[in-house]
Amino acid sequence: MQEQNQVIPEKKFRKFGLLDKLSYAAGDFGCNMSFAMKSLLTIYWTQLMGINEILFATLLVIVQVWDGIDDTILGVIIDADHRHYKRNKFLAYISAGSIGLIFGGGLCFIPLPGASQPIKAVLFVAGYLVWDAFYTMANVPYGSMLSLITDDPAQRSQLSTWRSVGAIVAAMSVAVSLPLLLIDPVTNNLRSPYIMFGMALGFGVIGFVFFQFMIHTTQLRAVPEEQPVQEKKPDQPKQKFNVLEALRNFFRNRAMLGITIAAFGSFMCTYGSQTALTVTFQAYFKSAQYSGLVGMASMVGIIAMAPFSSKVAGKIGKKETAVLGTVVMTLAYASMFVIPLSPDAQGSLVVAGVLLISSFGSGLAGCIMWAMVADALDYEEWKFGVRTEGTSYAMYSLMRKVAQGVMPSLGLVVATFFGYKAILGADQPASVALAMRYLMPAFYTAGGVLSLIGYAWIYNLDKKTMQNMTEELKLRRAESNS
Repeated sequence: MQEQNQVIPEKKFRKFGLLDKLSYAAGDFGCNMSFAMKSLLTIYWTQLMGINEILFATLLVIVQVWDGIDDTILGVIIDADHRHYKRNKFLAYISAGSIGLIFGGGLCFIPLPGASQPIKAVLFVAGYLVWDAFYTMANVPYGSMLSLITDDPAQRSQLSTWRSVGAIVAAMSVAVSLPLLLIDPVTNNLRSPYIMFGMALGFGVIGFVFFQFMIHTTQLRAVPEEQPVQEKKPDQPKQKFNVLEALRNFFRNRAMLGITIAAFGSFMCTYGSQTALTVTFQAYFKSAQYSGLVGMASMVGIIAMAPFSSKVAGKIGKKETAVLGTVVMTLAYASMFVIPLSPDAQGSLVVAGVLLISSFGSGLAGCIMWAMVADALDYEEWKFGVRTEGTSYAMYSLMRKVAQGVMPSLGLVVATFFGYKAILGADQPASVALAMRYLMPAFYTAGGVLSLIGYAWIYNLDKKTMQNMTEELKLRRAESNS
């Protein structure tokens, strides 16, 4: 019989392989069956439900900031949670969150178009907060878990790639199906809100199935959870989790700050351009129903680069790979300022081509981004001698959530400044349609530049540093277990 404090040997686990990759990909597929629907929140609540644009922009910032705060709260709770679970505390939290997400997504799209402005505002905020609580419960431990599935850098890169594939397959499914089902091809306006509500519930059920597959097939090979506190002698004081120290370490962790800023820029691309992109297809190209198909072009690169990103990262380094991909992406986005975009179907095809090219760059960086996050968690252990996966990932998630709230709100406010009125739907003045045509690449390009700053000048784990860190951590862990 094993002693209580003995570390579980590696041979107790199955060999790392395809099932681990499919399992981890299924987790982000489950997350994104809910998360990807957020892309239509602004259009749904302003155009279909009739909430005032500035009011909604304000509400969106408020709920997204809270979204990030409760990520941090849950991360602290997870790190401080030393209770015994049948399998693992991370999987237990994910299981609870997946159940709530069955109905949580539908609450973000409650269909009461005849309600007053205050009632609509309350419905949006209440529904979003309920959804967010369950999404956070599933997503924060899921993201923290990558560094615990394996401590092998190459295997982490593969998991990161497969996570990106899982996310992008879900996002593509939602992006293609929603516009086709929700937008009238004649008027280019949204159809009944009840369709959106029903689809949100359906996607919640699909996400639950994929979550359960992940929960029942995941094996965590690098869990230090059972070691530090229990190995102390009875007369030694029990170490308590220090939340302030964990937060301080996050802001001292240059690698985590770099990947956080890069993610912030990525969300500026995705969410800052959201309103301008939708209105451009509604009012400029007059082909809103196919905006999802065109938007899908921006996701193709992740699928295409999935087989190569980890190999490229193995040769030149993860940071170097992310920088290369971000440069390609940003240059493609910037080209939309000078490439002629005629206000017809041909112009929309040009946009699709540019987004396709940019997707190869964003795919190269995106496929190894989560491995870089896991490396940043190791960097904390290397520099400060502690690991606080839950808190550090939650703080990283906080910044992402702030970007998810601020950027679509900023995009909506800027669009309103240029004359956009949600109540007009696709019938915007020609001057507004033209302004949206240039606002779209402005957000894309600005986000690309910010991502490049995070990857190239702040994130400090280049290939040589990564090798040194990995070797030193292996030696330390071997010594502590001997």
